[in-house]
Amino acid sequence: MLPPVWVAGRRLDPTAVFDTYWRFAAARQAVYLARLAGQPGPWTDDLILGRHRFTNCYRAADRVSQYLICQVCYAGEQAWEEVFFRTMLFKLFNRISTWQLLTEELDQPRWDGYCFATYNEVLSRAFAAGRRLYSAAYVMPSPHLGEDRKHSNHLRLIEMMMRSQVPRRLQEAGSMRCAFGVLRDLPGMGDFLAYQYLIDLNYSSDLDFDEMDFVVPGPGARDGIRKCFGPAADGIEAEVIRYMAEHQEEHFTRLGLSFAGLRGRRLQLIDCQNLFCEVDKYARLAHPTIAGLSGRTRIKQTYRTDPAPITAWFPPKWGINTEMDSAAAPARSMPSRVAEPTNQAPLQRAEQLLLG
Repeated sequence: MLPPVWVAGRRLDPTAVFDTYWRFAAARQAVYLARLAGQPGPWTDDLILGRHRFTNCYRAADRVSQYLICQVCYAGEQAWEEVFFRTMLFKLFNRISTWQLLTEELDQPRWDGYCFATYNEVLSRAFAAGRRLYSAAYVMPSPHLGEDRKHSNHLRLIEMMMRSQVPRRLQEAGSMRCAFGVLRDLPGMGDFLAYQYLIDLNYSSDLDFDEMDFVVPGPGARDGIRKCFGPAADGIEAEVIRYMAEHQEEHFTRLGLSFAGLRGRRLQLIDCQNLFCEVDKYARLAHPTIAGLSGRTRIKQTYRTDPAPITAWFPPKWGINTEMDSAAAPARSMPSRVAEPTNQAPLQRAEQLLLG
């Protein structure tokens, strides 16, 4: 029986899944590093890890996050309004092929000169042709902003963000929690998505919140926490995630596990939150008798080799990119004056919706 841990003044008695959390993190990071080094597979003898799809330990190392950082956030003009616009346009769909469609049709998407009718026509045509526009990873519900289609309402939402000075308000927020509140107040934006989008925006050079400042547990993380600690952890999930981040070296050492981090970068709160989601899935097969909250018993996605090369270029402010990474850094252009958008009528409508 594992010794208890104390979190937020509450005694938690870990289950077997608690140690699995640390073993999974070490094994999954080893797979990532082996693939990054170009080693031939198989990269693990763990049957569950080898057969099923799990995200990386570090959120920023995952394929979609890497694409966002390299091809969206740091590629192109670096005026903050443009970086914000590109990031939110990408993340509301969270699908690489949708971004590629927009860049093929519209070159580099820009707020300077943005036109709702043009963007909407491109997306509507693709939707009518049966093309998937959204990722299934996490889907934002459609805000009700007067349009018939979900993608059209999301374009209106971006207009609302820009018109209501969300980029400036994020920069002026005194803390990550306050910045989270700015996004949380937007239509259709729940706690989990507001936090995830803030993490994405925080990859840029224009925001510099510490990823150890604040965390919002998602549904999958709550499931994983329940499996690690039982119902005693209900209501203190954010504190549990912080405990994991602050005590990671202690538990890797206790279990004799090798975990050097991401080029020396420790697991941050967002990474520990994500690991709970992944351990929830892993435990469905490794610990089938330990129940979570959702009642799910299967892992839906199986592992399929992606032939695309792995990139490992991270926000420069982290200071973990190598010379080889820097040589392949995305091309960036100098900031220029951001002109007023040309489609004033939809923007005025969005402002009226925001202000009630």
